[in-house]
Amino acid sequence: MAVAAVTLDRVVAAALAEDVGAGDVTTEATIDADALGTGELLVKEPGVVSGLNAVEAVFLALDPDVQFEALVEDGTFVEDMTVVAVVTGPLRAILTGERVALNFLGRLSGIATLTRSYVDAVAGTDVAILDTRKTTPGLRLLEKHAVACGGGRNHRFGLDDAVLVKDNHLAAAGSVLGAVERLRLATDLPIEVECDTLAQVSEALAARIDAILLDNMPPNELIEAVALAQGRARLEASGGVTLANVRAIAETGVDEISIGALTHSARSLDVSLELT
Repeated sequence: MAVAAVTLDRVVAAALAEDVGAGDVTTEATIDADALGTGELLVKEPGVVSGLNAVEAVFLALDPDVQFEALVEDGTFVEDMTVVAVVTGPLRAILTGERVALNFLGRLSGIATLTRSYVDAVAGTDVAILDTRKTTPGLRLLEKHAVACGGGRNHRFGLDDAVLVKDNHLAAAGSVLGAVERLRLATDLPIEVECDTLAQVSEALAARIDAILLDNMPPNELIEAVALAQGRARLEASGGVTLANVRAIAETGVDEISIGALTHSARSLDVSLELT
C-alpha cells in the first residue's frame, strides 16, 4: 500500500512541530544560512527498509530546495551498513530534520523487518500474516505500510471499514446470533466474530458469519475449529503469537494469523545520518 501525500504531510508536520518547536537553536547558531551539505542515510544492521517517503517529506517540509535520492525501494532487504538514501542541499534543513527522519526510518524499518521474520517463519504454508489496530496513535497508515513492506497483509484500517464482533460486543448484545442479526440490518460488510471457545465457533457458524477470530486458542483447539468450520468461514488465529509458535499455529489449517506485536512491539532498526 502507498501512503497518501496528505497523510505524510500531516504526520510529518506534527513530528516536526514536536521536535523543532520555535526553532533549532543549535543548528541556527552554528550553521550559516547559505551552507550546503550532503548526508547519507545509513542502515547499520540487516533488515527491511520502510519509511523513505516519510524521510523525504521531512526534509522537503523544512526546505523545498533539498534534493532527496532513495537508493533502494521500501520493502528491500539490506545488509548492515547499507546507504539507503542521500540527501543534499541546505545544511540547516538536513541537520534540523535529522532526528525526525531517523525516527521514521528506524521505527518503520523495524516493523517491516519483524513482519518479514513472521512471514518467513510460515513460508510454505498458505497462511497470511495480518496486522491489527494496535498501532501508534497518528501513525497507523505508515505502520501498516511498513507491515506490507515486510510481506504482511493489512487488516482493518479503522472501525468504519470492517466488522469485528468482539467479546464486549457479544456481552452487550447477549449472543452471537443477536449481534449478527443486528449487524445484518445495519451493514453489508462481511461479518467477523471473535470466539474463544469451540462452542462459540459452532454458534458463529450457525449464524452463517463470514469469518471467525479464534482468540488465544491452543493449536489442538485450532485444529478442532478448522474441522468444525470445513471451509464455511475464514479462520483467523490471534493472541499469544510469537516467532517460536507461529509455525505450529500456521500448520493447524487456519487461513490467517493476526499479530499485534508487529506494530506495538517492533524494535527500531539502528540507522544514522552521516555527513559526507
